[in-house]
Amino acid sequence: MLGIQCRPVNYATVALSVAHGDLNATASEERLSVHSQPWRTGGCHFRLRIQKQFIKSGGPSVTRAMAPAPSNGQSQSTVELDLSLNPRVAALKSSKTMFVADKATAMKDSGIDVIKLAAGEPDFRTPQAIVEAGVWAAQNNHTRYTPNAGTLELRKAICHKLQEENGLTYQPDQILVSNGAKQSIAQAVMAVCGPGDEAIVPAPFWVSYPEIVRLSGATPVIVPTLLDDDFLLKPEQLSKVLNEKSRLLFLCSPSNPTGSVYKLEDLEAIAAIVAKHPRLLVVADEIYEHIIYSPAKHYSFAALPGMWERTLTVNGFSKAFSMTGWRLGYLAAPKPFVAAANKVQSQLTSGACSISQKAGLAALNLGYAGGEVVAEMVKAFRERRDAMVKKLLAIEGVKLSIPQGAFYLFPDFSSYFGAEVEGGGTVNDANELCEFFLDKCLVALVPGDAFGEPKCLRISYAASVEELEEAVSRIEKGLKLMKRKESAVSSA
Repeated sequence: MLGIQCRPVNYATVALSVAHGDLNATASEERLSVHSQPWRTGGCHFRLRIQKQFIKSGGPSVTRAMAPAPSNGQSQSTVELDLSLNPRVAALKSSKTMFVADKATAMKDSGIDVIKLAAGEPDFRTPQAIVEAGVWAAQNNHTRYTPNAGTLELRKAICHKLQEENGLTYQPDQILVSNGAKQSIAQAVMAVCGPGDEAIVPAPFWVSYPEIVRLSGATPVIVPTLLDDDFLLKPEQLSKVLNEKSRLLFLCSPSNPTGSVYKLEDLEAIAAIVAKHPRLLVVADEIYEHIIYSPAKHYSFAALPGMWERTLTVNGFSKAFSMTGWRLGYLAAPKPFVAAANKVQSQLTSGACSISQKAGLAALNLGYAGGEVVAEMVKAFRERRDAMVKKLLAIEGVKLSIPQGAFYLFPDFSSYFGAEVEGGGTVNDANELCEFFLDKCLVALVPGDAFGEPKCLRISYAASVEELEEAVSRIEKGLKLMKRKESAVSSA
């Protein structure tokens, strides 16, 4: 028999794969055993038995594999397997938005009537012209590898879009097409950041910014902003945290999770500070640029005087064109940065999906800012925003900065922290409040600590008006089951 016993720290899961034989597993609270059919290796006849034992004490994550003497007379051997991980990977946090969204989906699939307002994706169908372009590409053999940086025709179209809509001039070799804007951001950070560097991350932030920075070996420096300031970074806040280690500043406008939009004068003031620091670059995340509500306007940071050379602009097709599953984004930046990110991509994924690139080309051909199709989506989002803002501000104790773009609300529910729930129990923070809303009210929201602001919750209004109205109704009923602390009531 070959027995394997594991002593992982904190009940860490060990994944073991057996290439031979059918496996049967038995499990208890303390031990997992897996048995195989007989198989041969090295001239010896074995029946494999794998055991994983959970031991509450600490100690290194080591798997011990012990085999008694086989039939050929060889002696017993013991092999120790090192289960340790790359410290940067081990330190990564899982995406709480994906966790909540996946849990809500599982509940929905099991027949529970959950309203899902957690995921950051439009609920509209991908425009028909884009779908047809993808189908045409698949049917006409556009199914091979593309150049690593993306097809030349798509990169030329992106250059045209950036010139026409954003006032930015790039050449095709300054564009890198990737499998979504998240990959574009990750590769940009890996290209320019390393150990000893600091990246400035205004909070609230998109959940992946700090983790991507940590994965690069750099250190995220979180700068909290205030609801009263619409969660926008103030120039004086930026000045206080900059030093010789500062390498990167993240700017997201319109913002995920707040929907806040920087005015031109705000960006100009930030640019003036950036210009004083030779090492400082800016990641301008513009994925929500077309989902913006008049009179607010979008301004590209790279278009400001002196900022083109310092800016790594990230955009994509997921949000404005409702193409989240197509996985297509891009980076536009000076050639040295794009070339470095291109090398990273060449060793990780190679080029983006060829079919998606044809679909992306069709998206850019819909017209200025996506044309009428995108304008209709934005109109619907604005109507939903207006309705949700009115309903949320009517709830006692809730504070809210009215979003000017994207499709999120980021209300402050902290007056309900510490509230006693009818029937027993206390809601202590945003995590417990979201658990309450999901388990008792069947509404999936994301706690604000995932975005660096523990007082708030993120609500996506990428859902039908009927679903949104029902969700608020359920939230209101749930809150009526709570008795807030007197201090919270008087403060509100």
